[in-house]
Amino acid sequence: MRFVFFGNNRVGLETLRYLTERGDEIVGLVVHAPERERFRDEIMSVSGLPANRVWEAKALREPEVAEAIGGLNAEIGVSAFFGHILRSDILELFPAGMINLHPAYLPYNRGAYTNVWSIIDGTPAGATLHYIDTGVDTGDVIARSRVQTSPTDTGGSLYDKLENACIELFKETWPQVATGDVPRIAQSGPDFSEYDGEGTAHRMKDVDAIDEIDLDASYKARDLINILRARTFPPYSGAYFTENDTRVYLRLQLLTEDELADDGEGTEL
Repeated sequence: MRFVFFGNNRVGLETLRYLTERGDEIVGLVVHAPERERFRDEIMSVSGLPANRVWEAKALREPEVAEAIGGLNAEIGVSAFFGHILRSDILELFPAGMINLHPAYLPYNRGAYTNVWSIIDGTPAGATLHYIDTGVDTGDVIARSRVQTSPTDTGGSLYDKLENACIELFKETWPQVATGDVPRIAQSGPDFSEYDGEGTAHRMKDVDAIDEIDLDASYKARDLINILRARTFPPYSGAYFTENDTRVYLRLQLLTEDELADDGEGTEL
């Protein structure tokens, strides 16, 4: 299948590697700008494409770039951890549509920081492969998988789980996508009636409202622990409090009783 790939991050790299090893034909590549990239060089290397078939995301605003991508005659667009909203003129370039790999169990946690909000809101965590429409993670679903969370999960550990789930879901589902034999399940349809039909959504800046811990405020213990563990994701900064004009960042370590014993700290000397 001829495809144009829009990707970033380890999930983008592993997804593209899987596609090329399968023998599907990548004819164009769109990557993040250097200030937002992860694994960009590796993705470009795996693609094997010449420079004139690789574009940075911001170039998609240029009419000649959209025209060039359209001239590649790709059947489908594939997005994996691509952090930019795509306009309808780009989506319309692909006869089989454009699909996206999202680290959430849609319709929950559309948008950003899905690992954070699954912990704070107590919403289901998972991976979803879906068609892209003009909304943010609102397109018809192809397949989903649940990810089990633990009371000891942090934002970092859950992110790792979500990445792995996305890679596995894509590998399981792509063979059907390539044949065109896939469902299109509307997120507001009856197959989602087990939930509220609306789900949840968050923007990048929503974490700003939870990151600053007010030392004079009252928190329920569960809520405060969830904020601290959700925002524990080294090397990122996360939650903090301010004392004497100094910002102090917090990272939470969580161990079960068995893990504590294995760590050699279960008994006092």
